[in-house]
Amino acid sequence: MFGSLLAVGSKAPEFVVLDDGGSKLTLAMLRGAPTVLVFYPGDDTTICTAQLCEIRDNWNAFRKLGARVYGVNGQGQRSHRHFIEKHRFPFPLLADEHWRMCRAYGCGFWIVRRTVYVIDADGVIRYARRGKPSTAEILNAVEGCSKTTIS
Repeated sequence: MFGSLLAVGSKAPEFVVLDDGGSKLTLAMLRGAPTVLVFYPGDDTTICTAQLCEIRDNWNAFRKLGARVYGVNGQGQRSHRHFIEKHRFPFPLLADEHWRMCRAYGCGFWIVRRTVYVIDADGVIRYARRGKPSTAEILNAVEGCSKTTIS
C-alpha cells in the first residue's frame, strides 16, 4: 500500500494535479523556489489539522525563505476548500483524487502516509521525512535547501 520514502538527492517525480481552486499545478511550474509538500491522511483530522495549523502559524518564516507550501491528499477540491476556509490556511491544498502523486512520492493509495518533502529550486529532494516533523525542522530544511541552491 505504501511505497518507499524517496531518497534525498534524487529528482522529485513530476506530477500534474489540481489545487483546491481547480487550477492545474505541475512540478515544472514550481522551479525557481523551494517547495514543501506535506502529504497527510485527511482533512479535519486531529493530527493533520495540528500539523497544517503549525505551518500556518509560522507562515511568515516560510515566506521569508521564499518557500511554497502545499498540503496533499486524495480528497477533493470541495473538502479542501472547506478545510482551508475553516482554518485560514495561507497555502493551497492539492486534490490528488486519482492518487497518482501520492503513489509517485511513496505516500500510499487510498490511505496517505504522513510524509514531508522539501524540494529545491531545481526539483531535487533535499529533505524527506515520515510522520510529523516539527515546523522548525522543516524550516531548517528549507533554509538549507535555499543555501544549496544559491551556492
